Amino acid sequence: MVSASDFRNGLTVEIDGTVYQIIEFQHVKPGKGAAFVRTKLKDIINSGVVEKTFRPTEKFPSAHIDRKNMQYLYNDGELYNFMDPESYEQISIDQATVGDAMKFVKENEECKVCSYNGSVFSVEPPLFVELEITETEPGFAGNTAQGATKPATVETGASVQVPLFVNQGDKIKIDTRTGEYLSRI
Repeated sequence: MVSASDFRNGLTVEIDGTVYQIIEFQHVKPGKGAAFVRTKLKDIINSGVVEKTFRPTEKFPSAHIDRKNMQYLYNDGELYNFMDPESYEQISIDQATVGDAMKFVKENEECKVCSYNGSVFSVEPPLFVELEITETEPGFAGNTAQGATKPATVETGASVQVPLFVNQGDKIKIDTRTGEYLSRI
């Protein structure tokens, strides 16, 4: 059991038969009245986000989420196929479940497949990936006072903003959580 005063970002709890992941929380102690915990919760099954408040003494059962490292094999149009590197068991996950998580992930990279009671609800890509620029306009040095950016397409087909000095064929490092350029390799 987890009390509302112990809430942390990323924690999963079961509230009224629904499994939620805590996105944000805030302990509030008003001048008058009792303290409370304001939270933003994500339903892990249908991805809906709700805001709720709780008394700090309320307790909820924690939900055990299985995160398993799996190798991304390929996308056949509608399904993303993954393989367990230990048992070589393969699973297919539909586009709706994966969402935008795979836009920076190449084939054969490891991802975390998240499930609750055997039902897959999301895929977590690696935090950082190294990709090659397949298409970008040439940049002209010296035409800006601040660090300007330009759009570039990477080998997975995703678009990312890069500095002007990055050229086609360069390998870059990308943060998959934000989709931001980090460095040139």
